[in-house]
Amino acid sequence: MKDDNTRNMILAFALSLLVLLGWQFLVLNPRVEQERLKQAAEQAAAPRGTTSPQTNTAAPGAPPVPTSPGAAPAPVNPSPTGVLTREAALAAGPRVTINTPRLQGSLALKGGRIDDLKLTGYRETVDPGSPLITLFSPSGTAGAFYAETGVVGTAGAGMPGADTLWRQEGSGALSPSTPVTLVYDNGKGQQFRRTYAVDDAYMFTISEEIRNTGSEALTLYPYGLVSRHGTPKVAGFYILHEGLIGVLGQAGLKEYTYADIKKASQYTEKATGGWVGITDKYWAATIIPEQAEAVQGRFNASGAGAGEIYQADVLGSARTLAPASTITFSHRVFAGAKEVTVVDNYRSTLGIDRFDLLIDWGWFYFLTKPLFWIIDYFFHVFGNFGWSIILVTVLIKAVFYPLANKSYESMSRMKKIQPEMVALRERYPDDKMKQQQEMMELYKREKINPLSGCLPVLIQIPVFFALYKVIFVSIEMRHAPFIGWIKDLSAPDPTNLFTLFGLIPVQMPEFLQMGAWPIIMGVTMFIQMKMNPDPPDPVQKTMFAWMPVIFTFMLASFPAGLVIYWAWNNLLSVTQQYMMMRKQGVKVELWDNIASMFGKSAEKKS
Repeated sequence: MKDDNTRNMILAFALSLLVLLGWQFLVLNPRVEQERLKQAAEQAAAPRGTTSPQTNTAAPGAPPVPTSPGAAPAPVNPSPTGVLTREAALAAGPRVTINTPRLQGSLALKGGRIDDLKLTGYRETVDPGSPLITLFSPSGTAGAFYAETGVVGTAGAGMPGADTLWRQEGSGALSPSTPVTLVYDNGKGQQFRRTYAVDDAYMFTISEEIRNTGSEALTLYPYGLVSRHGTPKVAGFYILHEGLIGVLGQAGLKEYTYADIKKASQYTEKATGGWVGITDKYWAATIIPEQAEAVQGRFNASGAGAGEIYQADVLGSARTLAPASTITFSHRVFAGAKEVTVVDNYRSTLGIDRFDLLIDWGWFYFLTKPLFWIIDYFFHVFGNFGWSIILVTVLIKAVFYPLANKSYESMSRMKKIQPEMVALRERYPDDKMKQQQEMMELYKREKINPLSGCLPVLIQIPVFFALYKVIFVSIEMRHAPFIGWIKDLSAPDPTNLFTLFGLIPVQMPEFLQMGAWPIIMGVTMFIQMKMNPDPPDPVQKTMFAWMPVIFTFMLASFPAGLVIYWAWNNLLSVTQQYMMMRKQGVKVELWDNIASMFGKSAEKKS
């Protein structure tokens, strides 16, 4: 028997260690680290002093296009490494200032691109003095990212492109109350007027007017694109999409990671309306054509190494520009933070097809988004997302209270018959089959469901996952403080037991990150486990004893908001289970169980 116990303990310890190490090295680290190493290697191998042009792939059925929409211009005054600083790129040509309540930046008169944007409401860290989030940067800089609209036509048509220098009508900055108009005359009989307007959030409207004073008709194709140079660093989590995204008619939501689109080279789809773009975890840029327009959407990847270019674009239907006539069309560009109310408002007020899917709510959309709205509602009541999560936890427990009560009632009965179960195991020590038969008869006689203890766990799994998604993907939770040392509910608890909560100035490995809230969660889980009836199998019993330790280490790297939810949920469950056990006349032997556990350990040592 002693050998069996030793074997079981070694097995439990080995499995626990395997789970901890597996979680750290197989889930959390590999994707991020591989991506980092890959980018470093590619950047080191990339040729210096050059900028890769955009590959031109005409839409099926479209005429040859003389220049690629969004072709990267040659660098101006390149640095010794061939990459411009952001400041040098912005100073290289004339610009129009963009100034809105949530955006600051500029659009380039050369090419008419929106390629300089910072988000005034968001900073890189929780430090209020840290830099603003930079969304767009000009071509030629590291991590160039921009949006562009225009027209393409047959060779020699003289359409404006990436190198065209536009002229601003009048002067002044682009703001919600002041649109800006750019003009260009190609010298071949066509005049172009492009008007930029922006709202007080993140939506640009770009209206184009082309007049033909020449003697020949022209065939033109409107286009819009979002282009990103170089592969950005991504979080690398399976539950979060970062990369190219769009909704294209019956094809629905299309998502390509940077690695996926590099393998496929490109993806095209004909649709009416819709939108395409490139998304990060919290920010995105999209091109939105007129929703009644027949377009071809495309996701494309070209180049290699530091010259990689990713592009999402739409190509509109052909338009004939007859002599002495004018054509007009427009695109919208969303460039900013994926705030839920803002994104939802654009879908409803502008009629943008399924634009709310820009936020990755996941497969449990029907559960995740309502959960966000409830949390967000209480946030506006209390002014703190942490207290909102705690209150929502109470509401969830109240909804499932009757169902959980039945489970706790059955578990209390199992706890009550524990002496009889022990007696059965002692009566048939070598006959496992007879043990099981007698226990099943005992369960049947006492009207006990032995699987009922799993019910509360099964109930909270989808809620737990939905809350994880809400905290992980919604920008509203980013840098949201709670109380005390929790300054960001979307990040792990910054304290660490192994550094005595900051007293020892040493950087610990990530798998040894053990904050105060994960420890609180582990303690509440341990208490809950000790209130449950012991499993009949010794190995199961040992594993259940180790489960709080395993979960404490696993959840230490999770967002603090999720750990707070789990700890509070455990505390409410312990309270409910305690009340039920008292009602059933079952003695709550929590402290006796803990004391006896240490007593047995001391006994074994002696």
